Amino acid sequence: MKLNSFYPVVMTKKVSETSTFYVQHFGFSIVFDADWYVSLKQEETGAELAILQEDHGTVPSPFGKSVQGLILNFEVEKVDEQYEQLIKKSKLPLHLDLRDEAFGQRHFITSDPNGVLIDVITVIPPDKSFQDHYKEEIGEQELP
Repeated sequence: MKLNSFYPVVMTKKVSETSTFYVQHFGFSIVFDADWYVSLKQEETGAELAILQEDHGTVPSPFGKSVQGLILNFEVEKVDEQYEQLIKKSKLPLHLDLRDEAFGQRHFITSDPNGVLIDVITVIPPDKSFQDHYKEEIGEQELP
């Protein structure tokens, strides 16, 4: 299968509030806006995200529920700066404080208005115990 695009669609009762959240805090722009569906895109990265009214007619009725059990990962260059901006200045909820992980991430976790977890990550060199788990080259990073 050759994909032309791939993006998550967050189903919610809070379409406007959710789209405003991602525009304000994560640099997305609105590319389509209806009262039941908003398509977002971040120009720098090309990342896309859509927000859909959970009970819209395009959603099969047994599945028309608000999103649950989803984590959106946002990889950034300087996670400490994003922590300062999102947690300290914007006062977004903090669910996991800023920390380094042996598997190769420095990150923290916040959430959107629906409770969707947002993991803000900077990739760091993994501990030697995790190096064999990577299936592709780690790149130019020096490993500890």
